[in-house]
Amino acid sequence: MADNFEDSGSAVHEEKVAEKLHRKDSSSSSSSSSDSDDEKKSSTSIKSKIYRMFGREQPVHKALGGGKPADIFLWRNKKISAGVLGGATIMWVLFELLEYHLLTLICHCLIISLAILFLWANATTFINKSPPNIPELHIPEDTFLQCASSLRIEINRALTVLREIASGRDLKQFLAVIAGLWVLSVVGGWCNFLTLFYIAFVLLHTVPVLYEKYEDQVDSSVDKAMAEIKKQYAVFDAKVIRKIPRGPLKDKKNA
Repeated sequence: MADNFEDSGSAVHEEKVAEKLHRKDSSSSSSSSSDSDDEKKSSTSIKSKIYRMFGREQPVHKALGGGKPADIFLWRNKKISAGVLGGATIMWVLFELLEYHLLTLICHCLIISLAILFLWANATTFINKSPPNIPELHIPEDTFLQCASSLRIEINRALTVLREIASGRDLKQFLAVIAGLWVLSVVGGWCNFLTLFYIAFVLLHTVPVLYEKYEDQVDSSVDKAMAEIKKQYAVFDAKVIRKIPRGPLKDKKNA
């Protein structure tokens, strides 16, 4: 009887020890899972706080307006993008390198196309075939009005920005626009408008797709550069701009 009592007591003791070990394992696993959840939340919060160029919160595709133009710029369809870029390159070679004129090109294309269609339409009576089906071409009114409306909105927006800059409210924006116009004037002195337009067209087909591929590296580099620019601007503001004498009206307003 005593042996049986001892065996049952030892068995109960072993069960209690096993329960304690199981509780420790479950608590450690739950703490590790909570730690992993905290790490995931911290990593997601860090990712959400990553600097994006120009304060962008949308993907590059949506930032470019979405739709087919964004697909072309980001090379979603490589055949279409290559065809558009190749056509622009051919036009630039014709007008810039071969010194072909736009009016001459349009007239020659119309002469060739009209001659081919005219001969084809008259040759069908001799070879007993149907004449060519020439479609009726016209510009839809809705599309034309939408393009004109969007162009009007962009022009008004540009005029509003120029008015705000000229009013002297934001010195930083004024200096940035002056620097951009000066760089554009220097580049315009090196090449004509057609070459400048072609360079901008090529950049639109290369810079966005490269930026989308190396987005994180570019944004981190731009973040460091912007921090350095802000630091230098603060020094320039403290040493130069704040020492410029102000008029009596501004002194009265500040008083």
